Amino acid sequence: MKLDIVTIFPEYFAPLEVSLLGKARRNGLLDVHVHDLRDWTHDRHRTVDDTPYGGGPGMVMKPEPWGEALDTIAPPGATPRMIVPTPSGRPFTQALAVEYAAEPWLLFACGRYEGIDSRVADEARTRMPVDEVSLGDFVLAGGEVAVLVMVEAVGRLLPGVLGNADSVADDSFAPGAMESLLEGPVYTKPPTWRERPVPDVLLSGHHGAIARWRRDEALRRTARNRPELVARLDPASLDKHDLDVLREAGFPVDGEDMAH
Repeated sequence: MKLDIVTIFPEYFAPLEVSLLGKARRNGLLDVHVHDLRDWTHDRHRTVDDTPYGGGPGMVMKPEPWGEALDTIAPPGATPRMIVPTPSGRPFTQALAVEYAAEPWLLFACGRYEGIDSRVADEARTRMPVDEVSLGDFVLAGGEVAVLVMVEAVGRLLPGVLGNADSVADDSFAPGAMESLLEGPVYTKPPTWRERPVPDVLLSGHHGAIARWRRDEALRRTARNRPELVARLDPASLDKHDLDVLREAGFPVDGEDMAH
C-alpha cells in the first residue's frame, strides 16, 4: 500500500519508523511518503494560512499550496483516495479501516488552525475520492494525530503486518467479530501475580467453556462501557445465557423480544 501524508509538521510522523509500521515499511508492505506543505509556498515566510472570509477567530489554510501539493503528488490520471481529518467528518470506525486497507493508495491531508479552505476538497473531488473523517466528538490542534491513528488502524490490517493474522479477526469492532462486542479481559503467565490468579477456566483446557467465558466477559464489558453497542445487537444472535449475563450486568433487556 502507498501512503502520502501532507503536513506542515513532517517530524510528527517519526513514530511511523518504529514498531509494526516501521517493520512493515522496511519489509516493503507500506510505502510511506511524508510531504511538507510549505514546500509548495512561494514567499520567504512560507505562508500556508490567512484570515477567514466573513470574519471570525483563527486562520484558514490557503488553497494555493494545497492545490500545488495535490497536483504534484497526484497528477492528472492518478487517483488516490484522499482522507481529510476533521471534527465535522464521518466517524472513523473499524469497518472504515477495513475499507481503507483494501485501497492501493491513500493520501492524507493534515489540516491546522480552523481547517483547509473548503475549495481544496471540492476541487480534489473532481479527480479523486475524498473522505472527510472524524475520530470523535472532540477537537485536536491539527490532523496529524488523527492521521497517525488511522494509519496504524489501517496498516495493521494489511497482510503480513501482524505476526498472527488471526488477531485481526478477534479485534473489538472487527466486522463479524462477536457482533461488535468489546473484547473481554486477557491474561498471560504467571498464573498468579500479586495474589491475583488467572480465572480457572482459562487454565482448564476446556475450549468450549473458555469460549463461553470469553463471550460472557465481552457481554459484561460492553454492557458496562458501551451499552449502545448492546442495544444494537441482533436479538437472534443472543441465547438465554446471553440474556441472563446482560441482566446480571444491569442491562435492561426484554426477554420476550430478544430471546429466540
